Amino acid sequence: MSSKNSTKINFFSGEQVPVELHKVRIVQKLNLKPIDDRLKAIEKGGYNTFLLNTEDVFLDMLTDSGTNAMSDNQLASMHQADDAYAGSQSFYRMEKALQDVFGKELILPVHQGRAAENIISQTFIRPGHVIPMNYHFTTTKAHMEINGGKIYEIYTDEALKIKSSHPFKGNIDIDKLKKLITKYGVENVPFIRLEASTNLIGGQPFSIENMREVRKVADEHGIMMVLDASLIGENAWFIKQREKEFANSSIRDILRTMCDLCEIIYFSSRKVSSTRGGGICTNDKKLFMKMRDLVPLYEGFLTYGGMSVREIEAMAVGLMETTDDTVISQSPGFIEYAVNELDKLGIPVITPAGALGAHVDAMQFLDHVPQKEYPAGALAAALFIVSGCRGMERGTISSVRLDNGEDLLADMELLRLAFPRRVFTLSQTKFLIDRLNWLYQNRELIGGLEFVEEPKVLRFFMGRLAATSDWPQKLVAKFKKDFGDSL
Repeated sequence: MSSKNSTKINFFSGEQVPVELHKVRIVQKLNLKPIDDRLKAIEKGGYNTFLLNTEDVFLDMLTDSGTNAMSDNQLASMHQADDAYAGSQSFYRMEKALQDVFGKELILPVHQGRAAENIISQTFIRPGHVIPMNYHFTTTKAHMEINGGKIYEIYTDEALKIKSSHPFKGNIDIDKLKKLITKYGVENVPFIRLEASTNLIGGQPFSIENMREVRKVADEHGIMMVLDASLIGENAWFIKQREKEFANSSIRDILRTMCDLCEIIYFSSRKVSSTRGGGICTNDKKLFMKMRDLVPLYEGFLTYGGMSVREIEAMAVGLMETTDDTVISQSPGFIEYAVNELDKLGIPVITPAGALGAHVDAMQFLDHVPQKEYPAGALAAALFIVSGCRGMERGTISSVRLDNGEDLLADMELLRLAFPRRVFTLSQTKFLIDRLNWLYQNRELIGGLEFVEEPKVLRFFMGRLAATSDWPQKLVAKFKKDFGDSL
């Protein structure tokens, strides 16, 4: 059995910093360009960090999707790939790994997580359906609504609190779940979705205790449970740290306990196994057969699903590594360090630390910027200008417009700073904290943004914005005054 603190390292000095439990053998050069170049880059990119060229980016904290560092064993495994179109041995090795880690026998490969969302939504959702969940993800919401469904986020009261000590802010509110089913009828609830860990509200996990309560309600009404397992490893790590029953359980056992409570598991391997690809897993043959025909239609044959067989090989190894404490704890450890240091500086950041990244509350950081001027997007742009660090807006830009043309204002306005596994060093993390601290001390200089080019669907990917005033130039001038020629 693994002990709860098997990866904790104490310093004689009393300092609490994360220690990398890996060594670096291949490096990739980074560029930290002058601030004038960074201003030109964000202007060219329409103040949308998605549209930045990586040549202009110093620390790429946009996402952990497809950006996690692969291990030596993963890279080595790619050389044994079987390139067969059908019946590839690479697929069977991946299938075995998924069966071992998730405990599901029937596997459908897809090219990434949103492809799994497409297949699940097309198979099970019809007009008039409602889908309860702990919180939505952008592509999940889009796929479900395209198929006529409506999502309902039934999170607990703790979920949207910025500063909190609640260990499981990703839990579903059981009373709200029961009322929702009663209101819309069992026949209109195709499944209950749980996301591990809730991406848009700070990467917050749910507990197994809560999962069991949801399972009980689902069983009472004959409703299946669907788990988005993209960040399941981190969720399992938090369960080990925060849920007393599982303090001495292995990550492998916690993962199996979680998966056993759900009929369908789907995932983006860009997150869970540090590779590209994805999959859908189940033990129910009827559910499997309902979804199976859509894989050749949208993805590829059933033994590659649109993925490179080299990625499939690396996925198999990465899934097994997800059960290793030293692998799965690295990203949460760095996130916790960053969150705690930012909190000490008075910078509004979501606590407790969650998965995926550190999340700064832009509405408090920029309380002078109206929400309709996209404070999270403005903060992301401002941070890039002063640091070269690329974060992601998770707020109203990531939301949609209502039928009347008004923005559907997001519940939270967050700047997400992702910490992909085994990518950044402690000195780079300290640089990020330093620049955020300077930005917070000069936050009154930052203004808002407005759209100048706005796609109708998933606008945060390709939309272009402009500053509502000359605030970027004023920010650059103050930076030069304080830092001189420093980058």
